[in-house]
Amino acid sequence: MKVQKGSVVKAAAGRDNEGHFVVTDVQNRYCFIADGKSRKLSKPKRKNIKHLRFTDSVIDLNDITDKKLRTLLKNFSDAE
Repeated sequence: MKVQKGSVVKAAAGRDNEGHFVVTDVQNRYCFIADGKSRKLSKPKRKNIKHLRFTDSVIDLNDITDKKLRTLLKNFSDAE
């Protein structure tokens, strides 16, 4: 799957294991991810791509706030 900005991912390793995040930026083999709570959109976490599991969902990041992002990602965690 091609990594793109706005992709919904699930962390597979690290302290944020099993959490849902959205990709805010991609640089080489790293993604910058945010969830709107512990990792705000203004300060995303850099994470290695091999530690992420990608879903088929994509979120439009234009004009989104941390609160809206938390609400959208909550739907993913409730679905499991």
